[in-house]
Amino acid sequence: MVNTGLVLEGGGMRGVYTAGVLDFFIDKGLYFNSIFAVSAGSCQTCSYLSKQRGRAFRVNVNYLKDKRYCSVKSLITTGDMFGAKMCYDLIPNQLDLYDYAEFDKYEGNFFAVVTNCNTGEAEYVNIKDMHKDIIAIRASSSLPLLSRNVVIDGQEYLDGGISDSIPINRSIQEGNKKNIVILTQCEGYRKQPEKVSPIIKAKYRRYPHLVEAMRTRYIRYNGALDSIKKEQENGNAFVIRPQVPPNIGRVEKNKEKLRILYEHGYADAANCYDKLMTFVTINTI
Repeated sequence: MVNTGLVLEGGGMRGVYTAGVLDFFIDKGLYFNSIFAVSAGSCQTCSYLSKQRGRAFRVNVNYLKDKRYCSVKSLITTGDMFGAKMCYDLIPNQLDLYDYAEFDKYEGNFFAVVTNCNTGEAEYVNIKDMHKDIIAIRASSSLPLLSRNVVIDGQEYLDGGISDSIPINRSIQEGNKKNIVILTQCEGYRKQPEKVSPIIKAKYRRYPHLVEAMRTRYIRYNGALDSIKKEQENGNAFVIRPQVPPNIGRVEKNKEKLRILYEHGYADAANCYDKLMTFVTINTI
């Protein structure tokens, strides 16, 4: 296990890019002692740490036509566009079995980022027992308007990307002097300000700090990109990201487009592997 932080951005279905990168890591037996993952990134990390090559991609694409997995019907009937029962119970426990025993062997720390609805602040849940802590993975991936609030120990949570889309600074604060960062947007991307819609203001009127976090998300996102660039210039960050803008929607249904993006992730990781290992070796000397 490498003594280096691994930071994973979210991005909805763009996360299949991350799945490709992580499958390459599995093939190389490359694991890290500290992982900070957001939203889709936290979902991809689950199959990475159970060492189930190809599973993260399968979960993303094999059920696209199943209304229980992702559909307007699911949103109307359950409150979740991505059906919680399907994603966090039926798939891992019946349809594409999750290797809980292998995950339990992981000796590092895997933090899933969630957003506290009452404070609007990021919280970092250390995932140790996947049976019990899967609810934090669900919270980390629960998109506003498309998901119900997720209750953990009496507190309500939503997508970690609202408050900390790329947790590079948190990883540094936790003692990781060097980090590998997997992004799902290409170089040069900057998040633009977005007006908080009246629908969001109405739906989350009881959570003013959450609404404010949504309004200011772009500031934190771009600030994280600035931090990453500075860390790269100082030799403390290694970034893997798409080489071209991913033509993928957050709720993408085109399986072929998803397959291509997954393959790009695997290829990009393979192409930079020698440089990555140099970075890791220098870090561990």
